[in-house]
Amino acid sequence: MTAIWNWETGERLLALDDPAEWDAAFERGEKGLGTAAIGLAFNCSLQEASPRIVKAMDLSDIAQQGFACTAAGTAARLNGALTPELYAALRAKGLGRRSIAVNAVDDTLTFVPFRDLPTWLKWRSVGSAVWDKLETWRLTTVYAIGDARRAMRGRR
Repeated sequence: MTAIWNWETGERLLALDDPAEWDAAFERGEKGLGTAAIGLAFNCSLQEASPRIVKAMDLSDIAQQGFACTAAGTAARLNGALTPELYAALRAKGLGRRSIAVNAVDDTLTFVPFRDLPTWLKWRSVGSAVWDKLETWRLTTVYAIGDARRAMRGRR
């Protein structure tokens, strides 16, 4: 049977369900490996998809790295867990709000039970919650001051 994957255009790569086909494409240096990693996350077990997602996160094409991060987030959503290698790859991509992996980290924090997260990601979760609360308080104060100023100007 002829492969239905079009590596040149990316057509059908989200339906990829064959880790061996991904490995062969990686060896050939095909485009779309990050996109195909999303397909593996959807269609294969976490153990089969994980090493390929990790490899895709290190591709030279930044767009494909982004798709690989999406694959990691998808794996977290579908499995409620990640492998130690995927946690390490996410950590290596950086945890800041400008990181390419920010959405994958957020998906992991949302869909993986807190008790199952590695310690460094638990701290990230707690830090993020504290930061969000401080930002909420800051904005509430700014809005209250603005409202008070408008009310005082209206009384004159």
